[in-house]
Amino acid sequence: MIRRLAVIGVGLIGGSLARALRAEGAVGEVVGCGRGIENLETAMRLGIIDRYTHDIGEAVEGADLVFLAVPLGAMRSAFEAMRGHLSPDAVVTDGGSVKGSVVRDCVAVFGEMPPWFVPGHPIAGTENSGAEAAFAELYRQRRVILTPLPETAPAALTRVEAMWRLCGAEVVEMAVDHHDEVLAATSHLPHMLAYTLVDSLARMKENDEIFRYAAGGFRDFTRIASSNPVMWRDICIANSEAIGAKLEAFASELTELSDTLKRGDSDHLLKIFSRAKAARDRYIDGVGQ
Repeated sequence: MIRRLAVIGVGLIGGSLARALRAEGAVGEVVGCGRGIENLETAMRLGIIDRYTHDIGEAVEGADLVFLAVPLGAMRSAFEAMRGHLSPDAVVTDGGSVKGSVVRDCVAVFGEMPPWFVPGHPIAGTENSGAEAAFAELYRQRRVILTPLPETAPAALTRVEAMWRLCGAEVVEMAVDHHDEVLAATSHLPHMLAYTLVDSLARMKENDEIFRYAAGGFRDFTRIASSNPVMWRDICIANSEAIGAKLEAFASELTELSDTLKRGDSDHLLKIFSRAKAARDRYIDGVGQ
């Protein structure tokens, strides 16, 4: 039972956590914190939070669990705002997509890795944002990656693991650097490709006709380009080294594909497409579920 949960950033991720815990009867009071009054009022109206404040220090006072669901660019200022306001028994975790960035910000503010902080990343989401997009089932049968460090208190880690399992998630642990490398390939790169494709087509003279005749495949591939641009800007900057390496490797693959088309090498095209289909089918039938 979480006596008081402070959610810093009551959007899709933070709001869905609060809703999931409420559905399980696992939380008493939920305090929301954010800058947008309209979004916080919506969260109140929907029963996601019990009260709200714009002050992070005020939000975390008396909370036994704090969830940071702010953009990566706002993490350091959030840590600074909560310093000196946390209860002695408070546990803090986050949902940031780049763990190295979050860990560096935390250490920069507190001078060391606090034992009460458990870096985490729920691998779930939609292209929608805001409190209205939150729903209790978001984390069911999804993975949550925790990246504890040697300084992390075992009791804090256990509490965060239990919280996510109550939401229906599968919890795994991973090293910080390995997490950022894996997510650069599986999440960050696809978002960059979707954004770039849509932007490239939108800047063509005949873009109206292009989008008018776009079919389901285009909508499916580019859905994530409707995600929050500020959030994804912060993610890409924070994990630029790993993403850059993946972009270079992918650019090489595209060059090979272009050369294959120029040669008219249908056998090689079929090999690429067949290999990709098999990998995608394995994902859908196995780890993607």
